[in-house]
Amino acid sequence: MLLRWLAMFLAPVWMTGFIASHTTAEQLNILHIHLDDLRADGLHSLGTEVLVTPNLDRLVQRGVSFTRCYTMGSMIGAVCTPSRTMLLTGRSWQRIPGARNALPDADDPKTFLPKILEAAGYQTWHMGKPGNSFAPGIAAFETNIKDGGDGKDPESNRELASRRLADQSITFLKSRQASGEMRPFYMYLAPQVPHDPRIAEPHFHSMYSPEKIPLPKAFLPLHPFDNGEMTVRDEKLAPWPRTPEDTRQQLADYYACISCLDHHVGRIFDELRALDQWDKTLIVFSSDNGLSMGEHGLFGKQNLYEFGGMHVPLVIAGPGISPGESRALVYLMDLYPTLAEYAGATVPQGVEGQSLRGILEGRHTKTREWLYTGYRDCMRSIRDDRWKLIRYPLVDRTQLFDLDADPREQNDLSNRPEYATKLEEMMSALEREMKSFRDDHPLHVSDPKPSEWNPPQ
Repeated sequence: MLLRWLAMFLAPVWMTGFIASHTTAEQLNILHIHLDDLRADGLHSLGTEVLVTPNLDRLVQRGVSFTRCYTMGSMIGAVCTPSRTMLLTGRSWQRIPGARNALPDADDPKTFLPKILEAAGYQTWHMGKPGNSFAPGIAAFETNIKDGGDGKDPESNRELASRRLADQSITFLKSRQASGEMRPFYMYLAPQVPHDPRIAEPHFHSMYSPEKIPLPKAFLPLHPFDNGEMTVRDEKLAPWPRTPEDTRQQLADYYACISCLDHHVGRIFDELRALDQWDKTLIVFSSDNGLSMGEHGLFGKQNLYEFGGMHVPLVIAGPGISPGESRALVYLMDLYPTLAEYAGATVPQGVEGQSLRGILEGRHTKTREWLYTGYRDCMRSIRDDRWKLIRYPLVDRTQLFDLDADPREQNDLSNRPEYATKLEEMMSALEREMKSFRDDHPLHVSDPKPSEWNPPQ
């Protein structure tokens, strides 16, 4: 244990830029913008050069980008639901409310993030998607504005979702000033963007010509084997085999929605400045899960590739945080204790996330040595700073990747004799991490299915 503690604090520094300490006793406002299906590289500044995202790019330049942030896993195809539940409870995917290994107090509303921040003196306000969320956690906000953008009437037109988000947020911020509200705010904005159907205001669609959109770096017409979840809803949104034409069109629509959101988020940022709240607000930008969009022949979030379902963007900016980049292995559930610590709130027992404030202030470089993810009973993965293993128990397949040399996971090393020891080491680490989080799904089954993949016509 002592060696593990020393390794955490004496490890090589992965932060670029100096992170200053925030010492003021004044509570900061908290603005959390949490997107739906945004890839880890889903901004211009995060790696997609064709994207136009000037407002969020400035946030990235101002804050700390966590380039290795993940949601831990999902037991259902709607990955967003357990992801958002972990975020608002601070618990791992096998222990959240409704999970088979949930702790007895997991569904106590007093332990949900909005309630502990309210108890610390915050005004809590939410606007976002009504479905595939954590309904009890959303109900814990003082104000909850649901916005589905389902197109059933003009007021819920999907293409105006980002505009509505900004309009309502600006109205809320102005109302606080008009009423003399003195409490700090916790705003949780959760638009259903850029989730399909991908419809933005026409101007933003005109910014992207499909024929000029680059294909994903690991694009494939078909995934090379059956991963156990090949025909889930998201995978049916593109033809088999995947075509360059359809993929480029889907990416163009995806990017249009991101640029539209960026524009309207810029309006919220402008209002914070106008109300003299910009330098008093901690801003968090993240997503519930990633999306493959053609990588490895997949389109959904129901996989464990780095540019697939569980790897997400995370940027934190605000007073006392200098620009930088962290390569620490972190989970979305780490935001729970992080925000609680900044707010001066009491963290309940049972919270498994680890505060990132030490990293933001330059006192730590990492919080954990290993990071594992899972999907249903058909996939498990483990990674460290360099190596990544993915295990598919239902079809008895294993992949091993050297992420330093192969960040897009295109060169599977699992069958090469010289990596046998590394493969064994990674499998042992996976078993340990699963046990520590009470994940008792087997990594081997007695009667595995054939792994050949024959897509429906």
